[in-house]
Amino acid sequence: MKKILCIDGNSILNRQFYGIRPLSTPDGFPTNAIFGFVNVLMRQIETLSPDYAAVAFDLKAPTFRHKMYSEYKAGRKPMPEDLARQMPVAKEICRAMGISVLEIEGYEADDILGTIASHADRSEGELEAYVLTGDRDSLQLISDNVKVLLATNTDTVTFDDAAFLEKYGVHAYQYVDVKALMGDSSDNIPGVPGIGEKTAFKMIADMGSLDEVYAKLDTIKLTPNKRAIFENGKESAFMSRELATISRAVPLGITLDGISYNGIDRVATKELFLRYNLLSAIKRLGLDRDEESADNSSSGGEINKIVAEKTEVSRLSGDTYAFSLSGEAAYLSDGESLYEVEIDKTLEDFLNEKRIIAFDCKEIYKALEKK
Repeated sequence: MKKILCIDGNSILNRQFYGIRPLSTPDGFPTNAIFGFVNVLMRQIETLSPDYAAVAFDLKAPTFRHKMYSEYKAGRKPMPEDLARQMPVAKEICRAMGISVLEIEGYEADDILGTIASHADRSEGELEAYVLTGDRDSLQLISDNVKVLLATNTDTVTFDDAAFLEKYGVHAYQYVDVKALMGDSSDNIPGVPGIGEKTAFKMIADMGSLDEVYAKLDTIKLTPNKRAIFENGKESAFMSRELATISRAVPLGITLDGISYNGIDRVATKELFLRYNLLSAIKRLGLDRDEESADNSSSGGEINKIVAEKTEVSRLSGDTYAFSLSGEAAYLSDGESLYEVEIDKTLEDFLNEKRIIAFDCKEIYKALEKK
């Protein structure tokens, strides 16, 4: 089964920025967020080996939610300058690492993730999607084919529907209805004023959905005061559900093949890691061995181009030869030319008379004895 890895860029960078002590390059450029971000990316790519990978970012432009509710996300503090400076670098690093960067005006990163993950839901079991985020909002995306990798302060927790149900007492698809009742202060989603998290989860667990809560409100055992709270907050509840629901129909303008993951650009990645002093990442990806490997492959390439010349050992006059056996053939080299010779008594005498360089001579002599 093929795998899709979709990453909430803003969420992961934000969590790393606040979770890792300040780091910087020698010239003072902040790097703690991108340092943590790169480590998270490498760990998930190593673990999942995805066939498709994309990272989504928010844009500053208003989204369809702001048009629906002008107070959406009102009161949020601006992004710290040191984090804002690292955002474009993170995008550049993602591209070098082969991860597609997606951002669409009018939509949030969550909506992009939901749209990408929806490919797995429509794949009839041929795809599975993993949503990497630090934002619990994305837990509503969980399905039979979609898992959420929730980054916490200590580790990354994998949530499928069974894990979500065990922790919260409702199914993942019901989570948005819970938020419709209790609201979300971080996004300034009002919910039903006066209804808290505990009541919201219990109501959805008991009734199944927001629609059922209001369809059967008259039959639910509530105090007069609580019933009035629900009745007065009905319009806010349904608007809040719209605000909290992640779109899965963002016009991305690309097919799934447009985010195929084909591995990192080693040269570009190493250059960026060196520029931002991410030396441990260079070592982890083996980029520090690239120059040595290139040298070895270059010299090895020249040797591979040499064609063995068939000859008789009696025509070889040097004192020292490298020797090897390969199947039914024997090869000698004086360091400049490669010769293929017959395996016979003459060869045995030749080997006894010359200085021979070979690997595992005992096995060579055993093989020659059988000829």
